[in-house]
Amino acid sequence: MTEQHIITAEAVIEAPAETIFELIANPSRQPEWDGNDNLVAAEGQERVRHEGDVFAMEIHNGTVRDNLVTEFVEGERIAWAPATQGEAPAGHLWRWELEPVSERENEATLVRHTYDWTKLRDEQRMRRARATQAENLLASIRRLGALAEREAQAGK
Repeated sequence: MTEQHIITAEAVIEAPAETIFELIANPSRQPEWDGNDNLVAAEGQERVRHEGDVFAMEIHNGTVRDNLVTEFVEGERIAWAPATQGEAPAGHLWRWELEPVSERENEATLVRHTYDWTKLRDEQRMRRARATQAENLLASIRRLGALAEREAQAGK
């Protein structure tokens, strides 16, 4: 069986793309919806606004990762490449893509979450990369969805 180095999950969230994107692009909110239970805090981090931005995230083992934003289209797509603080990205990438679902009665968004580790060469990270499956990504989408739906309802 061939090992999958690009893992994707998607689901429809009953909230506008703008609401969902704000939760993803704000590093301090990411631990609230992380389905991998890996993120602890990103205190004092600015909301991502451009490709090339970097945000720091404390992870469960107490280390801090710098995340270089490699793709950014406001309200539609954001991706970042994690790295040990002060080092170059390790070769894996987290991507979020949002697509409004216009034929639905209420505002809804198709959310696609991808983990791409095709360029990962750090043997210490391989075990965790291999353990990341579509179910983990879907857990993040579901948590993000519950949060976005609550915020969208509160904003109405």
